[in-house]
Amino acid sequence: KTLVWNGPLGAFETPPFDAGTVTVARTAAALTASGRLLSVAGGGDTVAALRHAGVAEEFSYVSTAGGAFLEWLEGKELPGVAALAAK
Repeated sequence: KTLVWNGPLGAFETPPFDAGTVTVARTAAALTASGRLLSVAGGGDTVAALRHAGVAEEFSYVSTAGGAFLEWLEGKELPGVAALAAK
């Protein structure tokens, strides 16, 4: 019921190698639109892949942070966030 996506499925920039990424992205977007999936995506390449598929706006949450995004999901303290919280 929840999809966490970090990283495209291969060379999405080059047809026909984009087929897997585009198919998964569009399927996830459709499931999100129907209320059957919470879709969370992170990372610059992931965002570019979702835009390539035309569905970036249809995901529940999209972050350009890659590694930091995964660390945040793990519950780790992020130095930048900690610095802001300390003020």
